[in-house]
Amino acid sequence: MKVLIVEDDVELTKTIQQYLQKENILVESSGTFNAGLEKVSFFNYDCILLDINLPGGTGFDILKYIKELKLKSNVIILSAKDSLDDKLLGLDLGADDYIAKPFHLAELNARIKAVIRRNNHAGQEVINIGNVILDINNRKVVIEDKEIEFYRKEFDILYYFINNLNRLLTKSSIAEYTWGDQYEDSDDMDFVYYQIKNIRKKLKEAKANILIKSTYGIGYTMKLA
Repeated sequence: MKVLIVEDDVELTKTIQQYLQKENILVESSGTFNAGLEKVSFFNYDCILLDINLPGGTGFDILKYIKELKLKSNVIILSAKDSLDDKLLGLDLGADDYIAKPFHLAELNARIKAVIRRNNHAGQEVINIGNVILDINNRKVVIEDKEIEFYRKEFDILYYFINNLNRLLTKSSIAEYTWGDQYEDSDDMDFVYYQIKNIRKKLKEAKANILIKSTYGIGYTMKLA
């Protein structure tokens, strides 16, 4: 799971980021309107935490941009403004939720998981694909009634594939989803190859009826066997 924080309060951003990272969530941040707009233009996120008042523009304008491009990211508005008008405007523009500052981090975390669950899996906390069961909240994988150990990045990649079943995913999109913009520091995509190799091995040994097919030079597709 990957979250973007677009917020100019550095201390608040740091606090949210540290909390979510303890929940095994990959977190990126931007502190200005232009930086936030650039992030949503080039990278994909499961959820975007969007402040209204930003240096250089408003979160509402970023939200409009997200919806105009029909990006799949879920959006939660963060704002010190607890006015009805702001809430209605944010929701009317397509935000999935709205939370006023100050808020409890546990509540924010619960809301993030709720909007992702509601929009990506019709409210499911557990996803069933073939004979594979994915427990999102507990980060567990069960195949043929047996729990199979998947390391953090392996679970993230498996979750990404299941969310995009039958779609061709490029190596760069897998890397960007799993490692964020840090993957740009790498000269090659060997780390993606080795993660996919490990996932395939575990699925095969557990006799999962889903498989990952390669498209040479481009990427991978997950299909039901």
